[in-house]
Amino acid sequence: MCGIVGLYLKNPALENQLGALFEPMLLAMTDRGPDSAGFAIYGDEVKDGWIKLTLQSTTAGYDFKALMGELEGRLGCSLDGFQNASAAVLKTNADEAAVRAVLAELAPAVRVMSVGQSIEILKGMGLPKEISERFSLAKMKGSHIIGHTRMATESAVTMEGSHPFSTGQDLCLVHNGSLSNHFRLRQELRRHGIEFETENDTEVAAGYLTWRLRQGDSLKEALDHSLEDLDGFFTFAIGTRDGFAVIRDPIACKPAILAETDDYVAMASEYQALSTLPGIDKAKVWEPEPATMYIWERSA
Repeated sequence: MCGIVGLYLKNPALENQLGALFEPMLLAMTDRGPDSAGFAIYGDEVKDGWIKLTLQSTTAGYDFKALMGELEGRLGCSLDGFQNASAAVLKTNADEAAVRAVLAELAPAVRVMSVGQSIEILKGMGLPKEISERFSLAKMKGSHIIGHTRMATESAVTMEGSHPFSTGQDLCLVHNGSLSNHFRLRQELRRHGIEFETENDTEVAAGYLTWRLRQGDSLKEALDHSLEDLDGFFTFAIGTRDGFAVIRDPIACKPAILAETDDYVAMASEYQALSTLPGIDKAKVWEPEPATMYIWERSA
């Protein structure tokens, strides 16, 4: 069944409140997804020439501080970072491929959740309330955020298999539904250099968008192609460095609701997740149309 929520702030004055505004939205989707939960938050950007990696360990009590010291020595680069519960955010001016290679050697229990200049992905098994408290969601700041609560249908309940999924810099995707052609697409995308870490069908959708964007598509063009090439039922919310997008399949059997005010754009699988937002009683509220793209991005 799964639950999707997203919040994009049009008013920068609200960025200090992003986590506090978003937390009730995520918790409202608990009944739709009690297995695992996660979110991708955008903000705290690193400067050009640097990247930010979100790391999570599959084992409890991992010593990220020691790992960062080893990485700095091996890579010979500038490095900064901090730990957040079972995750760590690493900021570096090293090449992404070099960082991944050293991580694979030094820390096989550590997974890269996201890479980019803005994105951080935090997720795990358990109720949304447990995930929110683990990572102190309510205290987080940023420009926009996308979250997911999962009821597993296509793959096992694991930290890696929870949403959001990211397969390209500053790009992520969450999904309610199921894709019927994900096995064939996964094989095809691998031939184009897209790498996958799970058997989850949603990761294939994220990988598909990454591939289209690498071909030079705009986000709108990539989503147009997704309607042709992805078979199944889906509501997607997609995060990028500049904003977010929502799209439903041509049948639109998976629920979604959108709301917009002068201060924000919000989306959810059910209206109850929007009911705590300020000014929601005066917001424009509507159900997104089938096979129609809704995109909000910051001006260049």
